[in-house]
Amino acid sequence: MSQFQLFDAVQLTETIPLTDGGVASVGTVGTIVEVLKEGEAYIVELFGNWVKYDHEGNFMPATLDESEAFMETIGVEIVNPQQIILTASAAQILSVREQLTLVLDNLSEDLILEVRDFAEFLQQKHLSRMG
Repeated sequence: MSQFQLFDAVQLTETIPLTDGGVASVGTVGTIVEVLKEGEAYIVELFGNWVKYDHEGNFMPATLDESEAFMETIGVEIVNPQQIILTASAAQILSVREQLTLVLDNLSEDLILEVRDFAEFLQQKHLSRMG
């Protein structure tokens, strides 16, 4: 089983080169966007500073508190498990409904039908208790 999961928040433990040039330094934060070969490597979206768009559509420095501020993506890179540490699990970040959607996205159509049938069973069970 993979040490990290899809959408886990992570932090770099070593400097890594960015595909587009430059480097992401130790402490750079990111989010796992794909798990490769059952956790042998991960594709991580790495983030830089807080920014927002100015009236001309260009990035300008911002703070976390400012409306419409977001963390600038500095790269999407393949990293090894030893190059990152977990800062927050996807379970801590995502709601149960969001987690369920992620699970469903990775199931075959026949398994999705089984999940639907079970959900309908639970719904009927709940309704019968209410009535």
